[in-house]
Amino acid sequence: MQLNEIKPGLQYTLLSQTGPVHAPLFVMSVEVNGQVFEGSGPTKKKAKLHAAEKALRSFVQFPNASEAHLAMGRTLSVHTDFTSDQADFPDTLFNGFETPDRVESFCMGSNGDESLSSSGDLSLSASPVPASLAQPPLPGPPPFPPPSGKNPVMILNELRPGLKYDFLSESGESHAKSFVMSVVVDGQFFEGSGRNKKLAKARAAQSALATIFNLHLDQTPSRQPVPSEGLQLHLPQVLADAVSRLVLGKFSDLTDNFSSPHARRKVLAGVVMTTGTDVKDAKVISVSTGTKCINGEYMSDRGLALNDCHAEIIARRSLLRFLYAQLELYLNSKEDQKSSIFQKSERGGFRLKDTVQFHLYISTSPCGDARIFSPHEPVLEEPSDRHPNRKARGQLRTKIESGEGTIPVRSNASIQTWDGVLQGERLLTMSCSDKIARWNVVGTQGSLLSIFVEPVYFSSIILGSLYHGDHLSRAMYQRISNIEDLPPLYTLNKPLLSGISNAEARQPGKAPNFSVNWTVGDSALEVINATTGKDELGRPSRLCAPPLAADQDHQAHHLPRVQAGG
Repeated sequence: MQLNEIKPGLQYTLLSQTGPVHAPLFVMSVEVNGQVFEGSGPTKKKAKLHAAEKALRSFVQFPNASEAHLAMGRTLSVHTDFTSDQADFPDTLFNGFETPDRVESFCMGSNGDESLSSSGDLSLSASPVPASLAQPPLPGPPPFPPPSGKNPVMILNELRPGLKYDFLSESGESHAKSFVMSVVVDGQFFEGSGRNKKLAKARAAQSALATIFNLHLDQTPSRQPVPSEGLQLHLPQVLADAVSRLVLGKFSDLTDNFSSPHARRKVLAGVVMTTGTDVKDAKVISVSTGTKCINGEYMSDRGLALNDCHAEIIARRSLLRFLYAQLELYLNSKEDQKSSIFQKSERGGFRLKDTVQFHLYISTSPCGDARIFSPHEPVLEEPSDRHPNRKARGQLRTKIESGEGTIPVRSNASIQTWDGVLQGERLLTMSCSDKIARWNVVGTQGSLLSIFVEPVYFSSIILGSLYHGDHLSRAMYQRISNIEDLPPLYTLNKPLLSGISNAEARQPGKAPNFSVNWTVGDSALEVINATTGKDELGRPSRLCAPPLAADQDHQAHHLPRVQAGG
């Protein structure tokens, strides 16, 4: 150890050993220059290393911890993924005390006044970054590789010493906690979330580095957000993490902090609305769970049963209720028109106000084409899919009755008939990937609202796990990119696609047979038996077509219609 080289003969003392036999916690201490430093760890050796680290930080007169880290000779791989929950920063630091590899010096800005030395250390005498670099409308400096041996907090501390990190919140189920930390850099507010505070702090620092200094520590193409082609009012990762937290937070509120029996789920989905550039003003519109479809014998020819209880499909149905309510609000009075998300369209009918955007959150990739990949396949050097024409790619797929997963649609498949299903033929339901791809063309508003409202598209699709940019973008819109001759007002929507910083863990086990839904304004969750498509008492869901159609009939006489002509 380098501390022993500087101060030979130091004595380490075992202060305590706590915890169960299979997971002990040791506390060691060492005295240096009259000061006692303590360190803890799962082994005595790790505890001694922690104590030595604290001692060395104090003993070696460096202005910040990152220089002490460099002096200790600890290096991290330049390819370390600081967004992965597998990266536990304290453990990755203790990998021996080798001399760091030399790296090429580089300039961080166009003026070259902030550069790395050949040892990989940032020049501490560098002048501050010009304020103009912190302005979002202006292009940032060119990206540069992260210095070897440093995590985001260390790098940011060298660029902006003395930053203070604040703990904002703690949420999530007991086995999947999420902590949120924040930091203010150059007047800009950055948040990060993770399964512990240290990881959340690192992600807040990483967000600041990416935004202000254009320094991206995770260069894996498949994990990067895919930007939208439309109006983008928010930073992708900040938006994605905020939407995820809002949906999880609302679900926690609705299930008594996940203690309700109806908190059981495999997939959670929700829709969040933003009305400007500040994510803090975002509002949860709907929350839902579910992974199953109706049993064929319970289908209703009057629309009194929910055929598809997959979470993302239910979340979009709940969004429809909100859209109807907002139209009704617009018709109430001139005062209420200001509160509605709709405004009159020059084409007749209504359209969303310019700053209103809807964001779909799904806790995992939607079933179908977006999920047909190996999440731990080796990272390819090419950013794109090496086998885009493989038969398994881009196919239409269907869910299967009384099961999970999807199967490809055969080109020579027989037509599914109502009486055939009632007689025992397996009911096939369109996969979620295919349905969302359809929404990216026709909108989410449905055929009834299309008479009165211009298409309503999702501005972003955010996944809580199993995010792969190449596969998700193909499933959501690239496989139909050659679509032509769409009617006026309709387009191929290409929303922002993103994963979240604190990815959800895989949830093995049998999926529950129920689905829950909630729309803003509801007092509680509605529980639906996914097998029958109705509630526990056999009554139609509040999301069924007839109630929605009744709302539409009530409003139809008062509403101008969208003119389809150019």
